[in-house]
Amino acid sequence: MTASPETAAENAIRPAPPQPAAGTDPARAPLAARAAAEFTGTAALVAVVVGSGIQATRLSQDVGLQLLANSTATVFGLGVLIALLGPVSGAHFNPAVTLAEWWTSRRGGAGVTAHEAVVYLPAQILGGIAGAVLADAMFGEPLVKWSTHDRSAGHLLLGEVVATAGLILLIFGLARTDRLRFAPVAVASYIGAAYWFTSSTSFANPAVTVGRAFTDTFAGIAPASVPAFIAAQLVGAAAGLALVAAIFVRAKAAAPRATATGAGGPLPPPPRP
Repeated sequence: MTASPETAAENAIRPAPPQPAAGTDPARAPLAARAAAEFTGTAALVAVVVGSGIQATRLSQDVGLQLLANSTATVFGLGVLIALLGPVSGAHFNPAVTLAEWWTSRRGGAGVTAHEAVVYLPAQILGGIAGAVLADAMFGEPLVKWSTHDRSAGHLLLGEVVATAGLILLIFGLARTDRLRFAPVAVASYIGAAYWFTSSTSFANPAVTVGRAFTDTFAGIAPASVPAFIAAQLVGAAAGLALVAAIFVRAKAAAPRATATGAGGPLPPPPRP
């Protein structure tokens, strides 16, 4: 059934519904919903990391294959979680990202407020712990068993600085260049690569680090190693923000070039003889 010519004409001249101004955010979800998204996303992320690590060690004794399985599952799981929950909370799932956003908002950029950060951080940490317990439960492991996997060597801490700095550079670089729509693929791909090119296998996340201390499995980290790992991650976050400020400099509008008459714009061409 086609519209009459009169209806088509009315639709053509009817004004479009108002759209958000360029550079502004749409209406945000309630803070409770965002906190729930951060808890759920972080829990699911840790469940993917820990669960795939347990599965990998049960299927193969080859450490390389174990790491490949663990990193592949993390790439797919993280990408899906960002795509699903990003529109709700921004899909931080990471206190380092939340603190970096809070810092940029203090300096006039977009990001979470101090009040929002205070709500996000415990939601992420509790989510990380819940995700580790859930993964252990699914595979019949003790629900809580402190990890004995020592990760205190200095080169591992350097790996965490590099991994976190790269993650912050990527996320805020995408934001500065208005390409956050690529975040699900870009962030997941970076984490998958950092599993292999960093010595620490790229935790790059204080909440995930805390959660992984609760499981004595392939992905675990000894509680004694956690404080230094988190400190390295925070140093990496600061380094990442410094790189963003140095690389993604906001362009300033060029002043019009003065002419011989003192007015902006080019001089008119000389008259033809």
